[in-house]
Amino acid sequence: MSASKRIIAADIFALIMFGIFIGGTVEVLSGLLSGLAFQQAFLNMVYSRGLSIPVNLTIARPYGIFRDWVMKITGAENSTNEVFRTVTDTAAFILFQLPVYVVILVITGWAWDAIVSASVGAVFTMIATARPYGLWMQFCRNRFVPASMMAAA
Repeated sequence: MSASKRIIAADIFALIMFGIFIGGTVEVLSGLLSGLAFQQAFLNMVYSRGLSIPVNLTIARPYGIFRDWVMKITGAENSTNEVFRTVTDTAAFILFQLPVYVVILVITGWAWDAIVSASVGAVFTMIATARPYGLWMQFCRNRFVPASMMAAA
């Protein structure tokens, strides 16, 4: 498999796994905090994470391309300043993922006031998860595409 196909596979794998484990954990904990029994919170998470897979399959590579572009044009790609890299990674994540989130809410029929409230909450979650996801995605890319293949690509 070519390096470019391996990067596509890595981006898809990274987003689906991150969504299942991190998103799933947040959903189960939110369900428990809202009074659901563990079994119901877990079943809700399994259902929602299953429904998220087609979306993640669709957006994983476009997000990877967008993130790479943002990191490159800002200079964060080669920066040794971890704060700058974190802020840039977070900005790229929010700029890409928040509109996707809003579109999903619109398609599923949410009212605009609820979309605004949910989006504000989502931004806080995105701030907390953006850099860990960026590091996870890069880790997956490094495992899927050996350095020798990247040099040849």
